[in-house]
Amino acid sequence: MEFFILSLLNGVSYGLLLFMLSAGLTLIFSMMGVLNFAHAAFYMLGAYLGYTVSTKLGFWAALVLAPVLVGLLGAGFERWALRRVHAYGHVPELLITFGLSYILTELVQLIWGRTALEFQPPEVLRGPAFTLVHHSAEGFQWFWGAAPEAACRASDAAVRVICSPFPATRAFMMLVALAMLLSLWLLLTRTRIGLVIQAALAHPDMVEALGHNVPRVFMGVFGAGAALAGLAGVIGGSTFVTEPAMAATVGSIIFVVVVVGGLGSLAGAFLASLIIGVIQTFAVAIDYSLGQLLVSLVGPRLGAWQESSLLRLTLSQVAPILPYLFLVLILIFRPKGLLGTREG
Repeated sequence: MEFFILSLLNGVSYGLLLFMLSAGLTLIFSMMGVLNFAHAAFYMLGAYLGYTVSTKLGFWAALVLAPVLVGLLGAGFERWALRRVHAYGHVPELLITFGLSYILTELVQLIWGRTALEFQPPEVLRGPAFTLVHHSAEGFQWFWGAAPEAACRASDAAVRVICSPFPATRAFMMLVALAMLLSLWLLLTRTRIGLVIQAALAHPDMVEALGHNVPRVFMGVFGAGAALAGLAGVIGGSTFVTEPAMAATVGSIIFVVVVVGGLGSLAGAFLASLIIGVIQTFAVAIDYSLGQLLVSLVGPRLGAWQESSLLRLTLSQVAPILPYLFLVLILIFRPKGLLGTREG
């Protein structure tokens, strides 16, 4: 039971990190129709800028300033580069954002180096958020923060006690992701700014005739999407690792999330993030192969097939490709995605 609970929590926290990344990408695509290939690079840049700011002003200042800096960079890129190729279609947009991702990666390595940085979270987030204690005689107990030493000590050799802490950094990441979801939903559906943004997508000429600067609206949307990626970078970099390869690690996964959830659907991205995060987390933790399953079902009749290298692959070994298999199934049976409504 403790394995299931902690794996589920770890899967949900990883899924919510994916949502923090995919939310900005979904926002940009749903409002502008631009699939931003540099989004993962903005995530990486947010982590590095957050590290630099935290060394001078502390983590909480970095949590605010780093996303703002990344957002300004994104807005500037849209204003002076992306806008110039927007009229030529989607292929030039993809190419220019793809080129930006390479430029940012090389700049990061040039300025901060190729080795991983020690981006520490604040003291309040370094311990466990709570501890799950499984006592073979008394059942489960929950403790906020670290469990008392006595609770993790067995009374005799026959009693089995397992103390499983859940990191406070992951709990904080989950809270920020949920707050981001709520804030975006309120912004887009309950505010005048959100109505102008949605109207500018469907009827840009009419919105401009009403006195709104549509190019400036799109610049703000792109900057906001980049800022969300920067925020995810600060939290992800301090929770996991800050290194140049972090963009490549999550770059392909967030596109899987966006396509599986449905292009342009924020709710779909949230659902797909949770599904993919939970699937990958459980798959990594399960060391069981298809061959073992078949042997338990058909027994010795399996014969020489038991020694097949394909059947000996464990679920944890194939875990990295599971999101892409899920993507293939979605594209075959539901091309619009789980909650997608937009065509093209």
